[in-house]
Amino acid sequence: MKIIVCVKQVPDTAGGVKFKPDGTLDRGAMLAIMNPDDKAGLEAALRLKDQYGAEVTVLTMGLPKADAVLREALAMGADKAILVTDRVLGGADTWATSSTIAAAIRNIPDYDIIITGRQAIDGDTAQVGPQIAEHLGLPVISYAQDIKVDEAKKTVTVQRQYDDRYHVLTAQMPVLITALSELNEPRYMTPKGIWEACDAEVTVWGRADLPTLQDKDMGLNGSPTKIAKASDKVRKGAGTIYKDLDPDQGAKTICDVLVEKHYI
Repeated sequence: MKIIVCVKQVPDTAGGVKFKPDGTLDRGAMLAIMNPDDKAGLEAALRLKDQYGAEVTVLTMGLPKADAVLREALAMGADKAILVTDRVLGGADTWATSSTIAAAIRNIPDYDIIITGRQAIDGDTAQVGPQIAEHLGLPVISYAQDIKVDEAKKTVTVQRQYDDRYHVLTAQMPVLITALSELNEPRYMTPKGIWEACDAEVTVWGRADLPTLQDKDMGLNGSPTKIAKASDKVRKGAGTIYKDLDPDQGAKTICDVLVEKHYI
């Protein structure tokens, strides 16, 4: 079994968020981590490797410094790593990103499962995974909270989170699955894994290595979504505190405020 895990290096918001003049994130100026949903997807792939002896390839598109999350994945137990990086790919929206990643995956033969995170914490769109599946003509199961494989039947059965319950869906491989961070508790890197990851070879692909990618579908110029304005989170005010009210007075005060603001 061969599994491809798509991961993304995202800003560590604890270190602050910075923007370029064009409204895109200034990734080179921020501390970065592996996206939490992607890390859960990687852990799911590694557990399938432990159970079935699968080969796990981790792939990312980003700046050259995204090599760090690939080596983290190798230290956790992934077998191969691929970095897709090129200046012309910068500023991509979900469409251009998914088009580029799909073009990279077409270079990888005979895969059975692709796992992505549900969404990235720097965009929260939850679009890239399903778009990759659409580009590649694959079935997709999103919001996975449990994954089981039947190697004999070449099928994957997934519990898909849905409101306060879940769906149970089965798909024929190859299939793309988007994972929730709640799917599991990712393992730590091992000292041996860290040592080996430092010297491991990371395959690097640029624009020239993606023959199926069209110029109109890549980078900022190939992105139909344009950012009008971007900013850090707007901090909320302290609000209004009402003291020494009995339950009836409290209820009336809340209702009066809601009426005043035309919420009710």
